[in-house]
Amino acid sequence: MKILITGHRGFIGQNMVAALKDEHELSYYEWGDTPPDFTNLDWCIHLGAISSTNEKDVEKIMRQNHDFSCLILLACIENKVNLQYASSASVYGLGNNFREDAPPQPASPYAWSKYLFDRSVMSQNFTNIRVQGFRYFNVYGPHEDHKDQPSPHHRFTKQAEQTGVIKLFEGSDQYRRDFVPVSEVIDIHKKFFNVDESGIWNVGTGQPQSFQHVAETIAEGMEAKIEYIPMPDDIKLQYQKYTCADLTKLKASLNASNSKRNI
Repeated sequence: MKILITGHRGFIGQNMVAALKDEHELSYYEWGDTPPDFTNLDWCIHLGAISSTNEKDVEKIMRQNHDFSCLILLACIENKVNLQYASSASVYGLGNNFREDAPPQPASPYAWSKYLFDRSVMSQNFTNIRVQGFRYFNVYGPHEDHKDQPSPHHRFTKQAEQTGVIKLFEGSDQYRRDFVPVSEVIDIHKKFFNVDESGIWNVGTGQPQSFQHVAETIAEGMEAKIEYIPMPDDIKLQYQKYTCADLTKLKASLNASNSKRNI
């Protein structure tokens, strides 16, 4: 298949390229490049975005995350190209209902930009293409070095390597997140090439772990110590204490697709 990947230099983008390059014909786009050619494409995988939940420039976030995503969607509709795109579990905010139809509670410009594009997608009925949005939970894995907000797995491992001390927020035994390996995220994208359905799905493990557990596991494996530090004031109000992907819809769609292929 011919697949355009946006954000291919990013964390998930680099992993996506590595997973697809041997089986498909890929083209790429990064923000600021010459607009991509959508003719004769089978899929666009739209991963490019400002991913920092601490970014305060609302206009910048809306322009690059929401407005550009709308242009990508329009180009896909006009050229009859199927679209997969990265949404985020941040749209659920500080609540504990993680079904795709749960009331949104975005608590940052980043989360709002993701929700508003989700909303644009959900308001349309696609007939000639498939549009598949994936609400990633806490993704971790290779190629996180450039991120300003790397996953705890990456951050703790680097700290253990460089200083022998992992710095952990006080009360981290109470913070539990759904940490999902990037390899599993890529696997979901690949499986959904065969799902004849548009919509939005959660992508996680459904098995949250505490930050304390992650730090202790890494510390034990690397013979590092743990040092407790206060949480910075600028992230306290929007810090999610708990996330857990409800995978009911995801599993149903994959099961239905597998059943059709086995008929």
